Amino acid sequence: MAGIGFELRKLVERDDLLGVAEGYGYAALAASGPWLFTILSLAVIFLLGTPSNSPGELAIFRIVIVYNFSFSLVLTAPGAIVMTRYLADSIHAKDVHEVPASLLGGLMLAYAVSAPVAAFFYIGRAHLDGPTRAAALLNFLLIAGIWLVSVFLTALKDYRALTVSFGVGMLLGTAGAAILSIPWAVAGMLHGFNLGLAVILFSLTARVFAEFPTRPSHPLAFLPYFRTHWELALAALAYNLAIWADKWLMWMAPEREILSIGLVSCPVYESAMFLAYLSVVPSMAAFTVSIETGFFEKYARFYDDIQRHVAYSRIEANHRDLIQSFLDGARNFVVLQGSLCVVGILAAPRLFEWIGIDFAQLGIFRLGLLGAFFHSGFLFLLIFLAYFDLRRIMLSLAALFLVANTLLTLVTLRLGFPFYGYGYFLSALIAFAAAFLATDYFIQRLPYQTFIRNNSSVAQ
Repeated sequence: MAGIGFELRKLVERDDLLGVAEGYGYAALAASGPWLFTILSLAVIFLLGTPSNSPGELAIFRIVIVYNFSFSLVLTAPGAIVMTRYLADSIHAKDVHEVPASLLGGLMLAYAVSAPVAAFFYIGRAHLDGPTRAAALLNFLLIAGIWLVSVFLTALKDYRALTVSFGVGMLLGTAGAAILSIPWAVAGMLHGFNLGLAVILFSLTARVFAEFPTRPSHPLAFLPYFRTHWELALAALAYNLAIWADKWLMWMAPEREILSIGLVSCPVYESAMFLAYLSVVPSMAAFTVSIETGFFEKYARFYDDIQRHVAYSRIEANHRDLIQSFLDGARNFVVLQGSLCVVGILAAPRLFEWIGIDFAQLGIFRLGLLGAFFHSGFLFLLIFLAYFDLRRIMLSLAALFLVANTLLTLVTLRLGFPFYGYGYFLSALIAFAAAFLATDYFIQRLPYQTFIRNNSSVAQ
C-alpha cells in the first residue's frame, strides 16, 4: 500500500524547495488527513466562535466532536483494516474492478455496525434537544465514513485532489460552524461543521470512483476476509482501543468535567495530548514519502528474486539490503521525531504562553510528546510486520499496548495529577520496545522464515 508514496516521492526528488514542500504536505494529508482536519478545524472554530458563543456551548460542541471522533474510529477500525488488506490484494493481483463496489459495501457495513451505537447513545443517553441530536448523529456518520474512505487514499494517484477536498472541506466546516452558531448555537455549529465533513466524504468517494471507473457489482466481496484475516480485525480493534484507553479512563479523574448534557470529559488531559499528537505529522509524512517506499522496494526485490529462482548469494545480498533499509528508516525516524520531541519539550513554556494554555498541563504535554514518539514508532513497526503478514504477532502487540495503557493509566489515576500522562508514555514505550524486538528478530531471520517456517512441504 505504498501507492501514493511513490507519486509523492517524485515531487520530493524534483530537487527544488517547492517540490519538497508539496510532496511532504500532500503526504501529511494522505497519512493523517481526517485527524489533521478535525484538530485544526476545532482550533479555528474555537477562535471564531468564542465571541458569539458561551463557554458552555463551545464545550458541548467540542465534546460531541471528541466523542464522535474516538468512538467512530474504534467501531470502524476492524472493517477498515480488512478493507485495506482486500484492496492491497486486489491491486497486487491487478484486479481492481470491484474496488468501487467494495467502498460502497464497506460504508454499508460501517454504518450497520456504528449507526445503532450512535443512535442509542445520542437518543438514549445524551441530554440534547432535537436539532442538536440530529446534527450530532449526522456528524458521527460523516466521520465514520471518512475513516473508511481514507483506506483508499494511498491507492489514489491524484494527490492534488486530496488537498483540494480537505482544504475546501476545512474552510467550509470552520466558516459554516462560525456563521451558523450565531442563530442556532450548538446545533448550528455542528451542522456547519458537518457541511465541511460532507464535502470531504463525497469528494473523496467521487475521487475513488474516478480512479477506478468500473461498475459496482459485488459490494460485499471483501466479507470472506473477516474469516481468513480475523487477526487483523482484532488487532485493529485492540490498537484503536489502546489509543483512546487513557483518554476514556481520564474521564474518571477528579479534574473531569460533567456537562449539562450528561457527557463527561477531561479537557486538562485531552487538550494537552491532542496538541502533543501534532508532533507526529512530519514523521507520518516522511514515512509515507521515503521510509515505507524505500523499504517496499527492497521487500519487493527480495521476494521477486526468490520467485525467479536466483542464486542464494543474490538472496543474501537482498536480505542485507532489506535489513539496511529497515535500519535506515529507523534512524531517520529517530532523528526526525526525536528532534521534534526535544524541541517541543524545550519550547513548551513559550508555546503554551503563545497559545494561551494553562501551564498546569505542561507536564502532561511533555509526557504526551514522549509517548507520541514511541507510539508513532510502534505504528510504523506494525506496518512493517503487516508486510510479512505476521497477523498473530500484530494482534499480540496491539493487545499488549491496550493492556499496558489501561493498567498504567489506572495506576496514574490513583497516584494523582502529577503523574497524569505517565501511563500513556510508559505503555507506548513498552509496546514500541516489544514491537522493535519482534520486527528485528523476524527480519534478521527472514530467509529461514521464508524457506523453512513458511514452507508447507518442509513443515509436513
